[in-house]
Amino acid sequence: MNKTVALHTLGCKLNFSETSTIGRLLENEGFQKKPFEDIADLYVINTCSVTENADKECRMLVRRIQRRAPEAIVVITGCYAQLKPGEIAVIPGVDLVLGAAEKFNIIQHLKEITKGDPTRICSCDIDLVNTFTASHSIHDRTRVFLKVQDGCDYNCSFCTIPLARGKSRSDSIEHVLENVHDIARQGAREIVLTGVNLGDFGLRSEKEDLFSLIRELDNVTGIDRFRISSIEPNLLTNEIIEFVSNSKRFMPHFHIPLQSGSNKILGLMRRRYKKEGYAERIGLIKTMMPHCCIGVDVIVGFPGETDEDFRETVEFLEKLDFSYLHVFTYSERDDTLAKTMRPVVPIEKRNERNKILRNLSYRKMQYFTAQHIGQKRKVLLESKNRNGLMEGYTDNYIKITVPYNKEWEHEIVTWTI
Repeated sequence: MNKTVALHTLGCKLNFSETSTIGRLLENEGFQKKPFEDIADLYVINTCSVTENADKECRMLVRRIQRRAPEAIVVITGCYAQLKPGEIAVIPGVDLVLGAAEKFNIIQHLKEITKGDPTRICSCDIDLVNTFTASHSIHDRTRVFLKVQDGCDYNCSFCTIPLARGKSRSDSIEHVLENVHDIARQGAREIVLTGVNLGDFGLRSEKEDLFSLIRELDNVTGIDRFRISSIEPNLLTNEIIEFVSNSKRFMPHFHIPLQSGSNKILGLMRRRYKKEGYAERIGLIKTMMPHCCIGVDVIVGFPGETDEDFRETVEFLEKLDFSYLHVFTYSERDDTLAKTMRPVVPIEKRNERNKILRNLSYRKMQYFTAQHIGQKRKVLLESKNRNGLMEGYTDNYIKITVPYNKEWEHEIVTWTI
């Protein structure tokens, strides 16, 4: 076809894995990939809809494409496309909107559209989305995001993900292993297991679960490192923590959503744990792996969060032995219970609370890193960056920057921090 395509991802690691898979489908049809900032024949935007900012960014990107390449075909897929296809279809320049069930059928849909035709929406009721499609992303051959689970059966009051991705469903362990061996043959060194609700992984008919999967992966040769991406605290079991503490290949690094340090707010959020149980999880990890890196998600400005509730969260986090925060400012989402809750926290107060927690995150990461100064740790180094240096992460996720050495590209090097 000798046509070009530019792809862009908004949102999570799961989206990155799916965008990469869509890119490979297009390359197999003869498309040549180009940077998103370049002029291309086809643009694909894989969207997120966790926050209002992600929606706005999608619209901004389409306007930018219209100025740069008005004759290009523009395809929008992902969570925003599933939730609000009609809203996207009226954006000038959008040609095709693909919902959750159709994103991997992009080739067939492209054959049926012409620039200038009315925008085509290919979507369905999310309750009808019940198949699992494996995907993975390869960035510079160093680190791969491998999707092993999709969808979510939880109904947190603030979240649209079940509406955008459907019910929880998983790959089989057998197929995950096939994909891992294929990724290993491509020269990757590290795989990050991803999913919408990763801890819910498993084909119940086969009595498979996440613990079964990581035990199998620990014996795979050809991949040096595995990481478990975000996992719900109530699904992070003692046996998983103990296994990782003794693992040959699973890195001492967990990312565990908290969302609030107030049990009142956790209840309003419909989370499935209390802060005391969360603290026990962290304590067990640190007892078994004092060097473990722990990331935490927190939402600020949830409806009903008073100054006292926020102070409770800050005090809880200050005492908690974690390494960094991902701080999200609460954003109203249509069709969620939280949107109807009162009182609403003013935007200015939400932003102020976000800043306080980002400052706390910085101090926590500085403290965690300082504990390791002088230690030798294994660092998986990537290629040369824009500054002519190279970067990489230790086993416990401390970012290291070193002088460029071509022989170290995609290699694991022992480095004194």
